[in-house]
Amino acid sequence: MNVFSKTISLGDDRTITIETGKLAKQADGSVVVREGDTMLLATVVSAREIKPNVDFMPLSVEYREKFAAAGRFPGGFRKREARPDDSEILTARLIDRVLRPLFPSDFHADTFVTVELISADRNRDAMPDALAGLAASAALMLSDVPFNGPISEVRVARINGKFKINPTSSELKTADIDIMVGATHDNIMMVEGEMSEISEEDMVDALRFGHDEIKKHCIAQMELAKEAGYTKKREYQGDEHDDVLYERMKTEVSERVRAVAESASGKDARAEQFTAIHKEFVDKITAEYETESKVVPHFLMKELYHKIQKDEVRKMMLTKKVRLDGRKPDQIRPIWSEVDYLPGAHGSAVFTRGETQSLTSVTLGTPLDEQSIDMPLVQGKQRFLLHYNFPPFSTGEARPNRGTGRREIGHGNLAHRALLRMLPPKEVNPYAIRVVSDILESNGSSSMATVCAGTLALMDAGVQLVRPVSGIAMGLITDESGNYVVLSDILGDEDHLGDMDFKVTGTTEGITACQMDIKVGGLSYEILTKALHQAKAGRAHILGEMLKTIEKPRDAYKPHVPGMITFKIPTEFIGAVIGPGGKIIQEMQASTGTHISIEETGGFGEVTISGPTQDSIDQAYRRVKQIVAIPEVDQIYTGKVKAIHPFGAFVEIMPGKDGLLHISEIDHKRIEKVEDVLKEGQIIEVKLIEVDKKTGKLKLSRKVLLEKPQQPKR
Repeated sequence: MNVFSKTISLGDDRTITIETGKLAKQADGSVVVREGDTMLLATVVSAREIKPNVDFMPLSVEYREKFAAAGRFPGGFRKREARPDDSEILTARLIDRVLRPLFPSDFHADTFVTVELISADRNRDAMPDALAGLAASAALMLSDVPFNGPISEVRVARINGKFKINPTSSELKTADIDIMVGATHDNIMMVEGEMSEISEEDMVDALRFGHDEIKKHCIAQMELAKEAGYTKKREYQGDEHDDVLYERMKTEVSERVRAVAESASGKDARAEQFTAIHKEFVDKITAEYETESKVVPHFLMKELYHKIQKDEVRKMMLTKKVRLDGRKPDQIRPIWSEVDYLPGAHGSAVFTRGETQSLTSVTLGTPLDEQSIDMPLVQGKQRFLLHYNFPPFSTGEARPNRGTGRREIGHGNLAHRALLRMLPPKEVNPYAIRVVSDILESNGSSSMATVCAGTLALMDAGVQLVRPVSGIAMGLITDESGNYVVLSDILGDEDHLGDMDFKVTGTTEGITACQMDIKVGGLSYEILTKALHQAKAGRAHILGEMLKTIEKPRDAYKPHVPGMITFKIPTEFIGAVIGPGGKIIQEMQASTGTHISIEETGGFGEVTISGPTQDSIDQAYRRVKQIVAIPEVDQIYTGKVKAIHPFGAFVEIMPGKDGLLHISEIDHKRIEKVEDVLKEGQIIEVKLIEVDKKTGKLKLSRKVLLEKPQQPKR
């Protein structure tokens, strides 16, 4: 067994080890990446035969976290891992987006990359997703699969003003920057994350810091591949070529394609004209080939036409600084919006920018509506949910909707990140919040439309956002001479034909989230900085249009929002409120018609009461406050006689708090039997006259509240 390994230093006594040759040796490539006791197994297998007539890279990336890695049983009835969780899908997407552009453009073999968490560090809350990109790349480098890597991914956080690579989950709680950066040794390829209203300059500094670390990872992979003997890649049959046919097509259609590109027509009209040009040429070639008994290369002609179309559109944008719909590079499409569109929702908005439209609703719920999280390393509740739906009709496609796809999960997560840090604290907004964005039309950047519509809908619902958030998608067109043009508010075609898709969200104070995918090498920090500042201007314009519809959050929730209050009680009173077997809290809920939940957090018990009316909530609130109230000496209480004994009576002056009313304290006159004056269940007024310092027992008096009889005159 030949085992090879390489160690990378992360500083502060942390190291990453890449090892190959021990596990999963029948895969084309396999590695184990380890930091502390956290271990990831990454494998790659690629088919030996190339798929014919395919114009994309058939790459599948899976990331899974084994419950056994953390010494836990999976939840649920079956007690085994099922479909990937959203967090696993999001990590797989991060890996995919960096790897995909680095395969040869003509390599179309089914390729499967799998990364699994096989051990979790129980002594340190390390985050394994930050190692997943490195593991996937190392597996590819230690295989014969054609790949123009290596790459790596790191998490960059800024904590107390200082950047850190791959922090723990505990450290992230105080970070104002949390981004994943994916890059080759020379170029940044992918960025995704969330921030607390940072500046464009801070963003660039974070990317530089992450890229410097990634360069070390790439060098280690190249050295390991050389030592293990994986320097030669397999041979494969690439795409079909026909230079003569290409030159003829270019001569006959280029001018017409250019004319359509410059016509500034709408999406559908433009697509019809491009299709007509292609069809006319194909019909002509088909007739000639059939006469000569030759096979018609339909797929090849489709590929060649796409290349010509792409070249002409890009050339137009670079030379004339005009776009497919006639806009200038930094011009935003027309915007209109409306709030309170759905009367049954707690908040709603329609946001339309050009040919992209989101109908978004907000639902406010109780703690019972919070999302439960049960992953090997993360358990808890999620109070804010954002779901993004992209039905086929939004792009005019005639196909069934088969449920939520990975793209929808990814786009929803970006919008979630954008809004999350602008939500009010739980003390201000005690509700669980669900935002649902349904994309009704799409021609570029529906995730950014979701951010804008989500902001409007939350303000319509009366959620007191710290500041409203807007978002924009930026594009890039470059050529080999170094010329470039940055595009604001890109169309779907500009995304498809361009070199960058850079989504940025933020407020008037700074950036709250971003997602960037680079399709070419050599993106300079100069271009990146220009794109960020151009995005800032675009966000400001969009936000200005949004605020014309609603300037600030509504002062109050709508009448049909369920009532709710949240307050804190000392932890020692949690048991008293719940009662033995939940008896007291259940009785309070039944008698008031409310729902009461208690969660121990931050050294207090956080009580949430929700109910159909404010009166029912107030009743429950008073009941809880009575239980947690501390009896005060010299205060008068109205209590119920709970038990009678020869020496006196026990009176409940607060729920769960009884005091002794001694027989001598019942009346000024002498009483032979307590029963002569009091009965069980009787309501009386008493005064607390003493609290025993050692036992906490309460001593009550009734007689001090009675008028003292006058003594007879002698």
